[in-house]
Amino acid sequence: MKEYIYGFIFKLCCSTRSLTVIGSSVAINEALEFPLGFLYKKTLLVSHLKEEQPCHMASSPSVPKVSTQNLNEEFNTGNGFINTIPNEKCAVTKTPLVQETSSVSMATMQLYAILETVADRVEMHKNIGNQRENWNTLLLNSTNMMILTGATMAGVTASHGVSVLGLKLGSILLFSAATATLVIMNKIQPSQLVEEQRKATKLFKQLGSQVQTLITVGSPIKEDVKDVMAKILVIDKAYPLALLGGVMLEKFPKSLEHAVWWPRNESQKDNINRKVEMGNGWTKELEMEMREIVEVIKRKDSEDYERLGNKALKINKVLATSGTLLTGIAALASTFMGSSNIGPWAAIVATITGALASAVNTFEHGGQVGMVFEMYRNNAGFFKYMQESIESTLDESDVKKREQGALFEMKVALQLGRSLSQLRNLAKKSSYSRLEGIPIDEFASKLF
Repeated sequence: MKEYIYGFIFKLCCSTRSLTVIGSSVAINEALEFPLGFLYKKTLLVSHLKEEQPCHMASSPSVPKVSTQNLNEEFNTGNGFINTIPNEKCAVTKTPLVQETSSVSMATMQLYAILETVADRVEMHKNIGNQRENWNTLLLNSTNMMILTGATMAGVTASHGVSVLGLKLGSILLFSAATATLVIMNKIQPSQLVEEQRKATKLFKQLGSQVQTLITVGSPIKEDVKDVMAKILVIDKAYPLALLGGVMLEKFPKSLEHAVWWPRNESQKDNINRKVEMGNGWTKELEMEMREIVEVIKRKDSEDYERLGNKALKINKVLATSGTLLTGIAALASTFMGSSNIGPWAAIVATITGALASAVNTFEHGGQVGMVFEMYRNNAGFFKYMQESIESTLDESDVKKREQGALFEMKVALQLGRSLSQLRNLAKKSSYSRLEGIPIDEFASKLF
């Protein structure tokens, strides 16, 4: 009789629409042992949640069986009533872990992680390049202002009836500060630093596009991941960000050394006379065409940019030495201003050398001679890269491991700014020139 009374009280409380049930059936059955308690509060709160525990009403020895279907119908009647006892099992949401699946390989996931690193490198080099471009502008303007102000003071001291001491000290300080600033500018070459960061930004963007293409149209393997990581490290080494610690590129080397931003492959020239079976878009004619292109690059483009780069290097050395020397002479001459014998001549020397130093500084850093040298160095590196890329492809004995022949030819043509017909005509002209013993009068690249 007691059990039927408990069941009637439970159904009565449900009909009052003030009962909220949260939790599992086990906790509900425990709560039903004390019906007077929820009658008093008119709310049944069950907070024991158990994973994978069915959320429907379960039978209990001390309580009569209640139909789940009828109970749900009663819970769903009425406006504003919240039913929190579903018939299905409680769903547990879990955050999926990054793991290798049948559809996504580990190599693909690693390449996606590398893409994030490459994007970070692009933003980093871009921001630092903008910062160093500001350095070049601010240092150039500040140094020229100091030099011209010091020269003006030196010129004024030659006039009679003017207090010399203040102008003399001001001129000495300004020329000394300008000399120190020029030493720093010539050491780091801000315009060259900017060009380094521009090139690094371009290379990382290009690498990011290559990785995205590999993920989209290819089937990446572990070797692809290793190759991409090697390229990132080589670019980091070729265009370092730090200025201290001995990692900065030498701004005044003995001669031009082309930039290297690609992993160097071991030469296979000992297999150059091997017999290769054609296929994969490769023919004997295409191989000969590529070898002729390499010869043109060596004899014309690479030599020309090395020659221009060495000239720019010499000009930059002369300008850097001259600017610092002139400001030093102006600072020294300013110390003798005001003397009875050589004072006027010292003021004239300080004025003239200061004006010349300002002109030299403007030509060197305003004309960005360091950037021009870096551009020639990068261009020489580009042609060296083209040369090694073609040679390493031709040295591969298994044509199936090579890039498809027609695709490779198209890439070479586009990188040199030529159409396919122009590239083939250049190869024919190069072959004819070598047979006749006359130099070819055309460069491989039409871009620069």
